[in-house]
Amino acid sequence: MNRKLLALLPLLAFALVCVFLFQGLFSNPREIQTGRLGQPMPTFDLPDLMQDSTRWQDSQLKGDVYLLNVWGTWCPTCLAELDYLTKLREQGVKIIGLYYVQSYDADFDGEFDLPALREEVKSMLSRAGDPYQFNILDLHRTLSLDLGVSGAPETFLVDSKGTILLHHTGDINPRVWRAKFAPLMQELQP
Repeated sequence: MNRKLLALLPLLAFALVCVFLFQGLFSNPREIQTGRLGQPMPTFDLPDLMQDSTRWQDSQLKGDVYLLNVWGTWCPTCLAELDYLTKLREQGVKIIGLYYVQSYDADFDGEFDLPALREEVKSMLSRAGDPYQFNILDLHRTLSLDLGVSGAPETFLVDSKGTILLHHTGDINPRVWRAKFAPLMQELQP
């Protein structure tokens, strides 16, 4: 009896691997969700991207419903969504940028060139539209890591109590807005 069971073990293992891979065929890679849904925005104290004298803390953002949009000038998809995000801002949606610095390491890259980054940001936002109330600089990706960000663009919908209600990976466009964000935004309106 043990030999028969032992002979079936590779077949059973193969069947389990097939089931696992079959499920992957029907999963949506854009539906990656943060483990922070329903939890408060992580605590942070980060500088403003454009103004040296300004710092932003999570506590300053409570009281308003807002989108936290993770983006970068190096990201072509971020560029593509700026126009639509700007239209949303014109409709009264509060959007805060979280600038995602791509692969910076002080030990290898030397001193970070903040003035050059600011010029890139100004240039891109003046060409493509500026949807942001302000931009937070997350140079060492502390907030990004706490949020479970895997790249850019990613957008979080945060309620007035500071609770994360939605995490979307990819660009925000009219279809995504109607399907995912608009229903929640309507519920949040007084």
